[in-house]
Amino acid sequence: MATYESLIKINGSVGDLVFYSLNGKNVVRKKSGFNKTAFKKSPTYEKVRQNSSEFGHCSKAGKTIRSCIENYIKETGEPLLYQRFAKLMTVIKDYDAVSEKGKRTVHNGLLTERGMTFLKEFKFGNKKNFSSDFFVFEEKEDMVLNVADNLPADEIVIITIHPDLEIYSAEYFEDQLLVKQDAEIRFRRHFQDAGLLLCFLVLRSKGETTHMGFIEIKKPAD
Repeated sequence: MATYESLIKINGSVGDLVFYSLNGKNVVRKKSGFNKTAFKKSPTYEKVRQNSSEFGHCSKAGKTIRSCIENYIKETGEPLLYQRFAKLMTVIKDYDAVSEKGKRTVHNGLLTERGMTFLKEFKFGNKKNFSSDFFVFEEKEDMVLNVADNLPADEIVIITIHPDLEIYSAEYFEDQLLVKQDAEIRFRRHFQDAGLLLCFLVLRSKGETTHMGFIEIKKPAD
């Protein structure tokens, strides 16, 4: 980009140069080599198109899931957590082995053991996440939360999320329970045969949130 002086003001393009005004100065620059039509159709940009499509999907998928737990994310005090969460969605998407590149999805990634493991291991700020002793399983009309012995909490918040990552929307229910020192804690089964379900758990002790994160929902054996 360069500035120029002229008695005649030029706006627009001449050859491969573009003339315009910027902050009161006359500016000239060379035309960009980028071409929208070529980007959409040229084989040269195929990998770029694939990456762009999947990046956009992961960003929207992450926002969809985060919107269900936004109030608790605010408790972490980590302003850029959304960036780490979007990166997590990209990692999970990579475990989609059934879709062609450019069309891989977070949904399919979460259906894999490795994809779900990455979700469970994600840390929300300085809050502790959960050991494998914490998981949920279905039992008739109830959901049952299995917890570790000597649970260090007096209140539990359970958010059950049914995300639709094709249209980027989600239904979710929040259960707030007082803790009794039992091995199992029951709550209502809000979704029947819903496909992908996520479970987000929060532990509080004397009003302070100590643990926060996703845990596994185990399906009944066939």
